[in-house]
Amino acid sequence: MTADLLATTVRPYAWGSTTALAELTGRPPTGAPEAELWMGAHPGAPSRIDRGDGAEPLDAVIARDPATELGPRVTDRFGPQLPFLLKVLAAEHALSVQVHPTLAQAAAGYAAEDAAGTPLDAPHRIYRDRNHKPELICALGEFDALCGFRDPRATAELWQRLDLPVLAPWIDTLRTAPAGTALRAVLTGALAEDRARGEQAAAELPSAMGKLATGGDPDAASWAAYLAAARDYPGDPGLLAAMLLNHVHLGAGQALYLDAGVPHAYLRGLGVEIMANSDNVLRCGLTPKHVDTAALAEVVDFRPTAPHHTPAVPAGSGELEFLTPAEEFTLSRIELGDPARFDVRIDDDGPQLLLCVRGTARLYDGPTLGPGECAYVPAASGPLRLAGDATVFRARVPRTR
Repeated sequence: MTADLLATTVRPYAWGSTTALAELTGRPPTGAPEAELWMGAHPGAPSRIDRGDGAEPLDAVIARDPATELGPRVTDRFGPQLPFLLKVLAAEHALSVQVHPTLAQAAAGYAAEDAAGTPLDAPHRIYRDRNHKPELICALGEFDALCGFRDPRATAELWQRLDLPVLAPWIDTLRTAPAGTALRAVLTGALAEDRARGEQAAAELPSAMGKLATGGDPDAASWAAYLAAARDYPGDPGLLAAMLLNHVHLGAGQALYLDAGVPHAYLRGLGVEIMANSDNVLRCGLTPKHVDTAALAEVVDFRPTAPHHTPAVPAGSGELEFLTPAEEFTLSRIELGDPARFDVRIDDDGPQLLLCVRGTARLYDGPTLGPGECAYVPAASGPLRLAGDATVFRARVPRTR
């Protein structure tokens, strides 16, 4: 058994880029938004493989013989399913401000919604599965995001520069209340208890932020990022939730890790994203989708947190690994092309995904990959060799954490 070329699915969410995925893969744009390229076995959009008897969904192939596909180590730990999902994310507009549950919260929330008879495809359904969703994003170019609550006193000073009376009560709360209390009060106030004030602020903020984004303010880049989100979702009080978060700019090759409870949003850019195999999202705003403020308040971690920049450390010839605490996945980047690194050995006792994002990569006794193409490597494949002049991302299950 060797590697399989995946037939993948593009998700056409409205915030997606109309050009980025087409440019990556070298095909003409469709003219429609293309937000995410999914690679893996999530039942919402499983990739397909063909081993000679016609194309089959990868989740069905794994379910038929998990011991061969996943190996004993992964099957014993996570059951008969691929524990991670790999994506290429292409954001032209801001994603919703969102947060993901812990494993215990996901299991309890899923059970409660099932008991209430809420259909899995209902627009107000929150928990689509029983899993948590730690995730890592690695930028393929310039990438802007929001991640984690800024210290509320720093936010108060930032907001004071806007000179908007509508913000005065919340600025006072951010300055005087304990951090967790202040962040909870402003977030839930803007979305629910004092929503009229949140909507008024959202209407007034773009003009005030525009002056700071272009007027030499020391935080001009952050003002520009918040302003772009405001223009994407005019009048949405979730803008206040976004403005409580740290603005993060990533360059190509830089990565950010998001754990449960940490509010975040991706704003602009192209990146490789890996996560536990889940689609559980609680939204805080900047979205036309359902926002359940009470459920959100139970999941959000209201402590200020610095963005978790994830360094890449050497993991073999030409390979750099992004280290995270996640048990379900690890992601590494392999650079081929240097004469000393033309040929790299790929070996693991679990399943792997190999995603090419530049050049041409060839698996001996397997498929040749161009940009945007991905190979699935079953556990039973044994050692493989990867060659060419290319950049390849490698997803697998870490041996230990």
